[in-house]
Order: sequence, then C-alpha cells, then structure tokens
Amino acid sequence: MSRPELSIVIPIYNEEAGLSALFARLYPALDALDTSYEIIFVNDGSRDRSAAILREQFQARPDVTRVILFAANFGQHMAIMAGFEQCRGEIVVTLDADLQNPPEEIGNLVARMREGYDYVGSIRRRRQDSFFRRTASRFINRLRERTTRIHITDQGCMLRAYGRKVVDAINSCREVNAFIPALAYTFAQRPTEIEVGHEERAAGASKYSFYSLLRLNFDLMTGFSLVPLQMFSLGGMVIALLSALFVAYLAIRRLIVGPEAEGVFTLFGIAFFLIGILLFGLGLVGEYVGRIYQQVRRRPRYLVDAIIERDDQE
Repeated sequence: MSRPELSIVIPIYNEEAGLSALFARLYPALDALDTSYEIIFVNDGSRDRSAAILREQFQARPDVTRVILFAANFGQHMAIMAGFEQCRGEIVVTLDADLQNPPEEIGNLVARMREGYDYVGSIRRRRQDSFFRRTASRFINRLRERTTRIHITDQGCMLRAYGRKVVDAINSCREVNAFIPALAYTFAQRPTEIEVGHEERAAGASKYSFYSLLRLNFDLMTGFSLVPLQMFSLGGMVIALLSALFVAYLAIRRLIVGPEAEGVFTLFGIAFFLIGILLFGLGLVGEYVGRIYQQVRRRPRYLVDAIIERDDQE
C-alpha cells in the first residue's frame, strides 16, 4: 500500500459511550477531503469496551483503520507517541475522541499545511468550558510563555497538524516525559496557528483533573526550561541579602534600644517564611532530579499488546 498523505492519530481511554458518534462524523469528514488517509486509534489501556469497539470498527473499515492496543494505561502523550511511530502520512493530525474539536475542522489544518507550514496549532473558538477552566488555562499559558520560548496560545487543544519531518524529529527523542505540542514547536521551522470550533463533550467526562493539568504544566516548564531553577537561585540570593540586612538591623536595634520580647513572633514569621521558600526550592530541585532519575532508568515508555491492521499496510 502506498503511503497516505494524511494520518489521523486518536488516543482512546474509556471512550466507549462516544465512539459511535466519533466514527459517524470522522470517516465522512475525511472521505470528503478526497485524499488518501489512515486513522490510527491508540487504546490506552481502557477498562471499558473501547478496545472491542475499535476491533469492530477495523473490521468495518480495514482499508483506512489501524488500531494499537496498549498493555496498560501509559497516558495520553505516550499514546500519541505510539501513533507517531506507526503512522505513515506526510501530514499527521492529532484529535481527541470526545468530539470537542469537530473532525470537520481537519480539512482547514490540512489546507494550512499545504501552504508550506510544518506545524499548525489550533485555538478553540468560543470555548465550551467553565469560567474557572478558561481562566486557569490563560494564567498557565502566560506563565509558560514567560518561562520558556514556546508560544502556544491554546496548549489544551488536541487538534493539531504536524509535518513528516517534525514527526520524525519527535520520534528520534527518547524522553520519558514528553509534551508533544511543545516538542513539535521547538522542531518546527514554520509554525502557525488557526482558530477551530469547540463543542461540548459528546459523552463521558474529562480525563484531566485540576491536579493533572497542574502537573502537566509543571512538567512542561521543567522539561523545556531552566528558568524555574534560575529564578529560585536568584530569588534565594536576594532573600539571603535582605535577611542579612534585617539581622544587622535587629542587632543594632538591640544595642541601642535593648532586648524586646515583642519581636519574637516577628522573627518566627520571618523564619517560617524563609523555611517555606527553602522547602519550595528543594521540591523544585527534586522535580529536576526526578526527571533525570526517570530518564536514566531507560524503561520502555509504553508496552504494545497488539497492532490491528491489514497485512498490506507494512
């Protein structure tokens, strides 16, 4: 089989309720593009009937459907990595299974890629998320842009297109904790962004809790920048200098005014503040050390249980 122009990579985790709606919109949208394509579903250790439904869908459309079954749950980004390593298209598009990003928007991304761009990000138009989620997203985006050189307007939107060279560069990386959109941005020579539609989830619930989103962004900042460590080092120097000046002030005051019992709680407050900063710094250093620890163990990032595809898709 010749290589398709377009590969669609879709991670699946407990999406049983919404898969039929996804199939009903995805395949017609891709057929309408009048180009060769393949769809790679990566089942990330789902505990529901998602794997069985994907097998049935392969039997219904074996000409364009491929299914990767993980042996366990390894996370969304590892599922995308597995799809990248198996895909054959010149243009690779990632898409969530929950239909929050309409499959009909894929054609717009492909059109931009054909203009010569090698990475097309997306910005959700009229987001259907809660006010808290939108506000937190904007805050985290600004924080990331200030600590890294990565400028992604809407990092939470899965609908993105990648050129073949960018995908090959990502596949050559062996990072354990990889944030794929940011990694692609660093490799892209001509990145761009477009606005896409956004809808409420077709079924099920979000797999990302607030803690998961916080962890994801912390991983992003520590994985692509040393600024957090540098800021802590610089801040520690400033606080140490101010602390020394304050101690000198207290010593001089004691000589002039005499001992004061009322100042004990002030000293306690200052001590607790400095200890808090120290503990935060130790946690920050531990985050970097932990990333090194995970990397040097060289354990497999994911385990594939099976790949379902036609024999002529080699």
